[in-house]
Amino acid sequence: MTTADKQAPAEELTHFDATGQAHMVDVGSKEDTRRSAVAAGSIRMQPATLALIISGNAKKGDVLGIARIAAIMGAKRTSDLIPLCHPLALTRVTVDFEVEVAANSVHCRAQVDTTGKTGVEMEALTSVQIGLLTIYDMCKAVDRGMVMTNVRVLEKHGGKSGDWHAEV
Repeated sequence: MTTADKQAPAEELTHFDATGQAHMVDVGSKEDTRRSAVAAGSIRMQPATLALIISGNAKKGDVLGIARIAAIMGAKRTSDLIPLCHPLALTRVTVDFEVEVAANSVHCRAQVDTTGKTGVEMEALTSVQIGLLTIYDMCKAVDRGMVMTNVRVLEKHGGKSGDWHAEV
């Protein structure tokens, strides 16, 4: 059973005021706590495309190295992309890629940490999406049919709601 199963569902959406207008949630009275989130996702492609990535011979260079840097940058820029996200001082962003030859896929996993008043789930999700989009961008000349899939939060830690783990 996950932590989410033990908690009652939210009674209301927090990004809307009493009149239904969108607003940024006031986190000013919250205590700073250590917070962390892990997200993951995958991109599936043709075997020849994956072979180019593995060999390091893609025309635009080191696909996974560049995608890792892009994913880190994406986490740092989340509040510029998602309108109601708070800008956060991130303390760590790690991004890992795993190649699964049998599935013609690359899996991306990002962990984002901060000490602050709000969580980093959006930063972890943005990191994964930007990493996968970068792989697509770097390889689209040879494979426009790549599919990004299963982007999700795997776990979060800290804050008032505590720890949460996705069911696998």
